Amino acid sequence: MIYVDADACPVKAEVERVATRHGVKVFVVSNGGIRPSQNPLVETVVVPDGPDVADMWIADRATVGDVVVTADIPLAAKCIEGGAQVLKHDGERFTQANIGQILAMRDLMADLRAANPLNQGGGGGKGFTKADRSRFLSALETELRKAAKG
Repeated sequence: MIYVDADACPVKAEVERVATRHGVKVFVVSNGGIRPSQNPLVETVVVPDGPDVADMWIADRATVGDVVVTADIPLAAKCIEGGAQVLKHDGERFTQANIGQILAMRDLMADLRAANPLNQGGGGGKGFTKADRSRFLSALETELRKAAKG
């Protein structure tokens, strides 16, 4: 199965297309505002409002052989712990080998932002590119092929 942390996810259509080709069930999880797919392999899951409710729903279900699509680092860590493969929407893989360092960097950056109240610079980050989309499609294809062999 594929679980998509759907809030602000730019690759929902790509996930659906690849999953359909492989005949894999997809859960698109959010707290609302997502247009349901007509694809019978895609289930839209709307969770109640609240901090990390969608994340908890995904983490409670994702296991070995599943793929999770998220940019949420704590969710990625929980899913890796459960045995799932985790991809960011730009194709980057979160793994057992790199998640500790990524969590530590996230926490450090949060501390640095909190320590500098004068920093009014906007967050954001780099924009999502065609190359990111292409890397994601390749990574998802690779993960689904591995799972099928598995």
